[in-house]
Amino acid sequence: DELINELNQDITVENIFHYIYSILFSPIYRSQYSEFLKVDYPRIPFTANPELFLQMAALGERLANLHLLKSDELNQPRVKYQGEGGNQIIERPVYNAEEKRLYINKNYYFENLEPKVWTYQIGGYQVMDKYLKDRRGQTLEDPRHLIRVATALAKTIEIQEEIDAIYDGVEENLILFK
Repeated sequence: DELINELNQDITVENIFHYIYSILFSPIYRSQYSEFLKVDYPRIPFTANPELFLQMAALGERLANLHLLKSDELNQPRVKYQGEGGNQIIERPVYNAEEKRLYINKNYYFENLEPKVWTYQIGGYQVMDKYLKDRRGQTLEDPRHLIRVATALAKTIEIQEEIDAIYDGVEENLILFK
């Protein structure tokens, strides 16, 4: 109620969802509560600062749209798909950090793939590696999909940095639920 009154507007369910989404993607939050997160449901610190709440909700909304691959931010891809020949079968994915290339076979690769994007993990899985390994032996039907995933991961990393830049403010003025 306190936060809703301070905002002088209705807070939507979507605002709350996006706020929580941003909190759960904060590296500071994940590190600070890592032991607790292993054994229990996450506890979400709700800030009493209405401006900070809306900032976090906006970042969470950007993240959610990226993860659903619905964001206009995906229209500026970070990665290119290159290669020649007819064989676009996913063999064993090999990442070359120096070249910033991810090879799906000897003829085809994704270029300009940053190491932090390649190594990004969700739920203990390296996202891009898992995607390709799950499709091993199959033809890469739509390279644009993986390009969009790589772009979403790169943007996720950037947004996580934005979240962490303001996260300390969340913990400073919490709403205490009884």
